[in-house]
Amino acid sequence: MIRISTIFIAVCMVLVAASLGLVLYSWAGITFYESALVALTALTFLVLYNAVSLRLRDRTDVGSQIADLSRGTADLARQVAEFGRRLSAIEGKVVSANSAGADRMQGVIGEINELGVLVKQLATTVATHEEMLAAGPPAAPPPPSRSAQEDGPAAHAAAPESQSVSASTAAPTAPSRSQTQLVAAVKSAIEENRLDIYLQPMVTLPQRKVRYYEAVTRLRDDKDQVLAASDFIGTAESAGLIGRIDHAVMLRCVQVLRRLMVRNKDIGLFCNVSAATLTNPANFAQCLDFLEANRALAPSFVLEFKQETLRKFGPAERENLAALAQRGYRFSIDHVSDLRFEPRDLADRGFRFIKVPASLLLDPKQSSTSDIHPSDLSDLLGRFGIDLIAEKIEGERAVVDLLDFDVRFGQGFLFAPPRPLRPEGASATGGATAIKPQDSNGSGNPAPIETAAIDQPPPRATGNAALARRAVGPN
Repeated sequence: MIRISTIFIAVCMVLVAASLGLVLYSWAGITFYESALVALTALTFLVLYNAVSLRLRDRTDVGSQIADLSRGTADLARQVAEFGRRLSAIEGKVVSANSAGADRMQGVIGEINELGVLVKQLATTVATHEEMLAAGPPAAPPPPSRSAQEDGPAAHAAAPESQSVSASTAAPTAPSRSQTQLVAAVKSAIEENRLDIYLQPMVTLPQRKVRYYEAVTRLRDDKDQVLAASDFIGTAESAGLIGRIDHAVMLRCVQVLRRLMVRNKDIGLFCNVSAATLTNPANFAQCLDFLEANRALAPSFVLEFKQETLRKFGPAERENLAALAQRGYRFSIDHVSDLRFEPRDLADRGFRFIKVPASLLLDPKQSSTSDIHPSDLSDLLGRFGIDLIAEKIEGERAVVDLLDFDVRFGQGFLFAPPRPLRPEGASATGGATAIKPQDSNGSGNPAPIETAAIDQPPPRATGNAALARRAVGPN
């Protein structure tokens, strides 16, 4: 549609051309045809000028529109990039939520598997009791001799992780076996689930309140003769059975820890792990899957390694150890033979406990052979978040001396020997919980652990031992 301004401009150009022709005809004296030709020529020039000016103005308008369009396109590109970033963030959250759901599902599957094992063990126990009831009451066993009663606790604690005792409570030697017989006994015990767990408490000093337990493994052969760890660990490692033993022990320890934490959330459990489990990829993968499914217990479940074994770790073992540390598990060192430690390196690798024999800490020769005086070891380790535990404590005099070294935890026959779990408690009810009181010298047969004794501290010492403890104040 023609605009009014265009019509007005055309009329003005016609009037200007006509006025020019009229002026030339009236004042210049030229003919009418000549003046009309001049007027037409002027009109033509005016029309051309108007067309060129309009074209230039349109080109300027198009350029500004193109610039505006470019700016709009740039803004649109920025918005698209922002939308892409937000979409990527949403996808990441969805993936993480899916992985968290998968982790929870794995945890539920692990719990279901553990429940299945408990049901099987309960069924086995019930069947055994039914057979015993059907066969009639068993004959009463002959009373144990006095020497057997005195040697009872030490016989159950003869493993290298148990405490050394005096000559009067020395453990009786197990009957000699050939290598083949020992391998057969170990295989039979694993297949028939004759691996027993003994618990020994670790107490705070000087209060002597139970804070942790150490799980000690015992094995029973087909004649119910107890084999200590020192009797079968080497054979199991050479026969390739240690991985199955470690996995079975971890399963039992997790069951016991769950029952312990029902009564006391601050309790912890130490479980020994062999180097062969970390070295063998298949054994480690099996244990890692189990520990991954039970990582909720990681803050209270401590894996323990020997000092000599730790120093022989290669790249593969260190990598496997790091995988366990990433899942929140903490580590401990036992069987310490010297006080040469690198606390910073140990703390970086996830070690939070070091168990040192009391005799080694109190040995005057250690101040000259080690890099640090034993009295300063607890403070040095504490700077890196590592707790020092004095083990193999057998007398009150050692407790008094260790308090001067600022040792916070103690373990030994002075407080309680390793006590066995009741078979039905370990299988049907998932394990027992604590050590019953025992006299200070560790004598007497080790009674099975009772669930009612979870919060009972070790007994007070009597006689000279009590006088020695009063020297350091009340508990």
